[in-house]
Amino acid sequence: MRRWLTILIVALAFGAVSGIAAYHKVSAQERSAAARWREIAWPYPRDAWPAGRAFRCDAESCGGAVEVYVRPKIGFCNCDTGVADDDEVDRVADLDLISERFAPTEPGRVVRVADMSGRSRKYDLKMSDGSQHTAIGIALSHRCDLLVAVAQGERAASELQRVALEFLASDEMHRWMTASLGGH
Repeated sequence: MRRWLTILIVALAFGAVSGIAAYHKVSAQERSAAARWREIAWPYPRDAWPAGRAFRCDAESCGGAVEVYVRPKIGFCNCDTGVADDDEVDRVADLDLISERFAPTEPGRVVRVADMSGRSRKYDLKMSDGSQHTAIGIALSHRCDLLVAVAQGERAASELQRVALEFLASDEMHRWMTASLGGH
């Protein structure tokens, strides 16, 4: 009986130590992912919506410079269907703030970030200086509210999308998005 009790205690101790180590590893990964990004000033003029937040990840940290612009649009989403199609992403995702000359490169796809769902779509941007950039437009719904994000940079579209969605899913951004959408 003592032998089984000893085995049980060792197994529980091993499980607890493994769990603590896994927690610290995930926490360290989360901190390092968030640490790659620094907040920059919102670079766009005022419009009908409040200014959002802008972030930059330098080339050394993200494999190419990436900027992400995020802002809520309260009461701007269809309460029943959420973000229904690619036309809606084209219309609401604030790509026109970066460049008036943007063109989708393929149909969008359904995405989830934290407890919000919506669509993302890949675009080519022709910048005012003539350079070409890639952009990802993201529109997420939460009840009757909308959260839009645009990521842009000189990376391949699939990598840009992966980096942007990873950043938006970070704990810090999730807390901010929830608070900006009324905390509900």
